[in-house]
Amino acid sequence: MLVVRKLFNWKLLLLLIVLLAAFLRFYQLGSNPPSLTWDEAAWGYNAYSLGVNGKDEFGRFLPHDYLESFGDFKPPLYAYLDVLPVKILGLNETATRFPSAFFGTLTVLLTFFLVRRIFNTSKNRNVIGILAALFLAISPWHIMLSRAAFEANVASFFVVLGVWAFLASVQAAELSGRRSYERWLLVVSAISFTLTMYTFNTERIVSPLLVILLALAFWKKLWKMKKVAIISAVVGIIIFLPTFRFLLTPQAGLRFQEVNIFSDINVVKTANQEIANDNNAFWSKIIHNRRLLYSVDFAQHYFDNLSPSFLFIKGDGNPKFSTQSTGQMYIWDIVFFVGGILLLLRKKEGNWWLVPLWLLVGIIPAATAQQTPHALRIEATLPTFQIFTAYGFAAFLDWTKRQDLKLKIYSFNMGILLPVVLFVLLFMNFVYFYHEYFYQYPYEYSGEWQYGYKQSIDYVMSVQNKYDYIQMTHALGRPYIYYLFYTKTNPEVYRKTAIIHRDAFGFVTILGFGKYLFPENYNYNLSKTKKVLYINTPYNLPKNIKIQKTFYLLDGQPALVAYTI
Repeated sequence: MLVVRKLFNWKLLLLLIVLLAAFLRFYQLGSNPPSLTWDEAAWGYNAYSLGVNGKDEFGRFLPHDYLESFGDFKPPLYAYLDVLPVKILGLNETATRFPSAFFGTLTVLLTFFLVRRIFNTSKNRNVIGILAALFLAISPWHIMLSRAAFEANVASFFVVLGVWAFLASVQAAELSGRRSYERWLLVVSAISFTLTMYTFNTERIVSPLLVILLALAFWKKLWKMKKVAIISAVVGIIIFLPTFRFLLTPQAGLRFQEVNIFSDINVVKTANQEIANDNNAFWSKIIHNRRLLYSVDFAQHYFDNLSPSFLFIKGDGNPKFSTQSTGQMYIWDIVFFVGGILLLLRKKEGNWWLVPLWLLVGIIPAATAQQTPHALRIEATLPTFQIFTAYGFAAFLDWTKRQDLKLKIYSFNMGILLPVVLFVLLFMNFVYFYHEYFYQYPYEYSGEWQYGYKQSIDYVMSVQNKYDYIQMTHALGRPYIYYLFYTKTNPEVYRKTAIIHRDAFGFVTILGFGKYLFPENYNYNLSKTKKVLYINTPYNLPKNIKIQKTFYLLDGQPALVAYTI
């Protein structure tokens, strides 16, 4: 089992793994993914606005509970974390994505120390930790979510930090005075778990459940260190209170109401129809009860997120979260992932129970959504998948070392040869993903990332002095935030001229600001009295226009067209 330890010092290995993780998350960060989503543009511009005068795009001073954004009321922490990168690097793609890549890299580092705490009684904890960190570093799942401004990725770091700090604290309580200062890491854990609820909506369910599980499992140790526990709880509550009032408002549930399975009226219609088919029999009202149907629907959505196709073959159906040619994990992982689960349940080393429960809890919020499986909504489960895989592979290393095989091939015994062969196979899986993501993916899926906005806006800025107005289509979604982002419009100027529409459900549409107009239906009559430049998709062009410029996706397909009447 000590093959890795004999060959390398674990500290050197960990350093190399973190450097690899940083490279995979920062290399070409500004150009791959090939463009910003509207949510990314919103994070970047709100960070820019906060850095100018402490106000968000709509003028709220130091918003602590939410960013209204498009009416989806985002938890605000990502924008605050992005203020400094935007200040230093400027308002661009790299700065906007920097927090996600940075905290993604830190998650790889922290995974090693987390594993050592989980398997604190195992003699192989360093090997398992190194392997888990490596598998997370090269994980297609984690790499792709770390390379875009996904607040879920930052929230995942704080979950890992919260669990690690909690375990470090309660384990320090056993040392009878030695390193007793580590007990105060419980305060860090409380802060970290609370910060997750300021970062991503899913963690508002996952984090409290994890805290409850940890508290119940270690209540005796927490009782022995009750002073630290009470102070930690008070600190967590104080930090949580500012957002608690918002969570009770209708706006806080808008996103959930939009995507959850319980708002599907078809389930109720199906239940009523099946009961009517049975002539309203009492037994039919029991077996066709809508609550039972919703429960079945929940279970189906839950297990969608554990399907082999999702995990190992095709990945998430949304190209933003998967290359579509590789699963969220590698095919190589299958045997060791399954083996790791079975071995962990049998050996029960250290705080082994935490890994499966963490995974199961992390899927719960995603199972309530209509779209499953969903790699982003279950990112809170990471790095449990990699820990299972690492545990299985570490056990395999141990097995090869124990075998009394005297056969030697080219001076290698089987305890070294088999692991090397398997690492070569893993390397081949990784190289395939690397090639697909960095060389093929941008060209194949630039359209999925709203490519064309930046190029068209660069053109608009070069010719806008010739026109009274610029009219931009809504076809690619949320055009106003891209104009704010790429023109670096002063937030005060924007707020004075913005035409804002809020519907009855709380969703926000910006119809224009300054000379930029974003009408839901084009107003071609405006060109009769004003000079207007129109930007539209190539599929919605009127007749008799003068095309000024066409903007193409990376695969050569036209995305937008600039024209006049």
